[in-house]
Amino acid sequence: MNDSTTDRAAAAGPLSGPLSGLRVLDLSAYIAGPYGCSLLADQGAEVIKIEPPAGDNLRKYPSTLEAESRAFLGVNRSKLGVVLDLKQPADLEALRALVREADVLVHNFRPSVPGRLGIDYASLKAINPRLIYCTVTGYGETGPLKDKAGYDQVLQTMTGMCAMQAQPGQPPQILYGSVVDYYAAALVAAGVASALYEREKSGVGQQVGVSLLRSALAMQSARLVWAEGEPREVGRDMRSGGITGIHPTREGHLYISANTPHFWRALCEKTGLQSLLSERYDSVRKRAQHHEEIVPLLHAALATHGALEWERIFGEEVPCAAARTVEDMFDFPQAQAEDMVATFAHPTLGSYRGFTRAVTFGRTPGPEPFAAPTLGQHNEQLGVGDPEANAKGAA
Repeated sequence: MNDSTTDRAAAAGPLSGPLSGLRVLDLSAYIAGPYGCSLLADQGAEVIKIEPPAGDNLRKYPSTLEAESRAFLGVNRSKLGVVLDLKQPADLEALRALVREADVLVHNFRPSVPGRLGIDYASLKAINPRLIYCTVTGYGETGPLKDKAGYDQVLQTMTGMCAMQAQPGQPPQILYGSVVDYYAAALVAAGVASALYEREKSGVGQQVGVSLLRSALAMQSARLVWAEGEPREVGRDMRSGGITGIHPTREGHLYISANTPHFWRALCEKTGLQSLLSERYDSVRKRAQHHEEIVPLLHAALATHGALEWERIFGEEVPCAAARTVEDMFDFPQAQAEDMVATFAHPTLGSYRGFTRAVTFGRTPGPEPFAAPTLGQHNEQLGVGDPEANAKGAA
């Protein structure tokens, strides 16, 4: 660590995290880059979110909250927020001043943009050779699609995820929840942390690349295997013939996973289907082959109780979960026991409850999380830019 990093680490106090003392400049928008930076903030890094005068586009997404975007709040916790117009020389110089003292910079501009703005890696490396420079792109830094805009559901559709999600003979289906973005965010945090570790040995920074295409394919590593001599159309999914999956009950739906011999036996015994404990059904592969015989019997058995009651009956012997809504998670006993939900004070909303940390650390837990910033909230505190002038320019 350099002297300024050490000073920031000392100021972190008893609630320091493994990344306390590090400063991250977050120039990214939407989900992947911003949430990756929030994961770094959870671990103690000081994260400064730098937005253009118009703000992160996620601020404008549909939301039933009048004052703020629910999505923006959810992926930008624990950050300081400033507005800089990088097309203005004074604001660009303000960013360059921040870069001199920063450890990490994250952005999700298309590859052709940073050079035009004067914030490409070569330019910023000349200012700060220790800088970890993380780019989040749709398709990577090279190749025919490098300048194409990439979005979560575009990459889902392109990479076969939506086709695999569809039922036989039905059209492709989107996986809602921005799964590619959130996985890319995890790769941002992991890649940056690894680069920081390497910097401690080498003394110099480097560029880290995360793309949505790479993330979408990484999520399908178990499917993305093509043996020599195999035909193009082969079964690549791991679903076990409909036995493992979501099933109707007398009230609500229940997900069941019973692939191991132990769990299969417990499922059959607890549902009264001991007749299925025969050699004909004694492996996942055999059960997949005979699922048309098994599933109707299972559904008839599950119809005797509701989903929540089956959870109690199965207990720890059969992996299962009643289908709940996300609203149920705010007061879910296990989430409460693990302190996964906190109350945040916010300048315009007053307060809201939201998710806190994705990773826990026993000795260096990190600071208490705080609310996502309002647009330009910390310009004055950090002594950079003029949010009011920028706002007028944007108008």
